[in-house]
Amino acid sequence: MADEAQKQLRAYVEYFRDLGVYDFYRRGEPGTLAWPAAEVAAVEEPVFAAPVAAAGPAPVASEPRKIVAAPVLVESVGVGLAGKLVSFDDLAPRPESRIAPEHRAAALKAIQDEIGDCTRCPLAYAGRRKIVFADGDPAARLMFVGEGPGADEDETGVPFVGKAGQLLNNMIQAMGLKREEVYIANIVKCRPPANRVPEPVEANTCSQFLLRQIDVVQPQVIVALGATAATYLLGVKQSLASLRGSWHSCRGAKLAVTYHPAFLLRDPRQKGEAWKDLQRVMAELGLKAPAKG
Repeated sequence: MADEAQKQLRAYVEYFRDLGVYDFYRRGEPGTLAWPAAEVAAVEEPVFAAPVAAAGPAPVASEPRKIVAAPVLVESVGVGLAGKLVSFDDLAPRPESRIAPEHRAAALKAIQDEIGDCTRCPLAYAGRRKIVFADGDPAARLMFVGEGPGADEDETGVPFVGKAGQLLNNMIQAMGLKREEVYIANIVKCRPPANRVPEPVEANTCSQFLLRQIDVVQPQVIVALGATAATYLLGVKQSLASLRGSWHSCRGAKLAVTYHPAFLLRDPRQKGEAWKDLQRVMAELGLKAPAKG
């Protein structure tokens, strides 16, 4: 019974967190309860197509260009998220030169090799099995950024391969793309215990690598999946309701905010709202949904 109660409590916390409610309590001390003006009305769900299989590893080119690591400037305060946030645009200057598409796979491999068997933050000692670097096209026009790996991702080393990943695959296909045509990463590359929200020290430690991945891929559009991704990429602590529906900026790309697929599995009523967000992305990229058979 205790385990079931903990699971139910965790589900409630995850639900409100994905709506942008961050602060409940910390280590037994009362905190600030922030209730966003989130819309929860039932909407018509989009018709997502069948799942697309995950792509294999990208081909590796030779002679990768040296990429300078971004400094970690965020101060760890508060509940699961930073009290003082710095956007990815302000963490480090953008590169003066762009990497040619044919060299991007090698540049990403250089970042992955630098990460190595990472022990830079507490997640390395919290039961992690595999570091989940990224997946997809190194020269993708569209990039998705989630929160962190789950159990399936921790087992395979590939992001978004569980139930939430299957839904993301359906969403990508509904946009008229294949999974191997986009680039997928997370705020943290190691699974937090029990899929909890990454602590600031964990997210901030990983930010330098995700920032460099973005600079290498140079996507035209980034989609932040969920509150945690939006918070760290944009350096703001706001509800998804206030961030959705507007274009933001991140490392030279336009950034849109939508719900995390895991949240959509918990509250399918919001699939229609997520589809509206994706349609704005499609219009920006000139994409058309595939014709229904």
